[in-house]
Amino acid sequence: MAHPRVLVVNNGTLSLKQLRARFEELGSDTDAVDVASVPARLGGRYQAIVLSGTKVRAYDRDHYRPLIDLVTTAGVPVFGICGGMQILAVAAGGQLAEGPQRVGGHEAQVDKEEPLFAYVKPTVTVFHRHTLYLRAAPEGYRSIGRSEHAPVEFLRSEDGRVHGSQAHLEFRSDGLEILRGFTRLYR
Repeated sequence: MAHPRVLVVNNGTLSLKQLRARFEELGSDTDAVDVASVPARLGGRYQAIVLSGTKVRAYDRDHYRPLIDLVTTAGVPVFGICGGMQILAVAAGGQLAEGPQRVGGHEAQVDKEEPLFAYVKPTVTVFHRHTLYLRAAPEGYRSIGRSEHAPVEFLRSEDGRVHGSQAHLEFRSDGLEILRGFTRLYR
C-alpha cells in the first residue's frame, strides 16, 4: 500500500529538512515546493498540505495569494507551522503583534479533546523561534492551545480541516507527537 503524500510548502524556513524528516518518520512521503511554485490544484496527488515557517512577514497577502487559494480549495487537511500559521491567520483577518523573542523550549497548554493532541499530555513543551504572535483567533477559527505569551499557541478552523502551531513542531518529542495527531486526519 502506498504511503500518503504531503505537500510541504517552504516559506523560507531554516528547518525544511527536519520538517520533512518528521513526516517521513511518521510514514508519509513528502514533496517540497517554495511558495512561488505552489500548484493551483493538488489533482488528487496529496493527502495533506503543510506550510513551513517563514522569515518573511505574513502580512504580504499578494505574495501568499496562490497559496491561500490552494489551501481554501484543496479539501485536504492543512497544517501551518509558525509563520505558516501566521499566513493562514492573516489571510482570515487575524492580527499579529510583536512580543518577546522566544528561542528554545516553552510550555503550552492544549485542549486534550482535540484529535491533534491525542498523543500528548495537557501541557507540552514545544520549540519557539520568533517574536510575532497571533493575539486572537480570526473569524472561522478558534484557539486550541495557549501559553504565557501566545493566547493562540495552536489554532483550528471551525470545520477542523486547517490547523496551526505557533511553535516549530519539527523539533522536540512533543512536537513529533502533535504531528502524529495531525497524520490521523489524512490517513
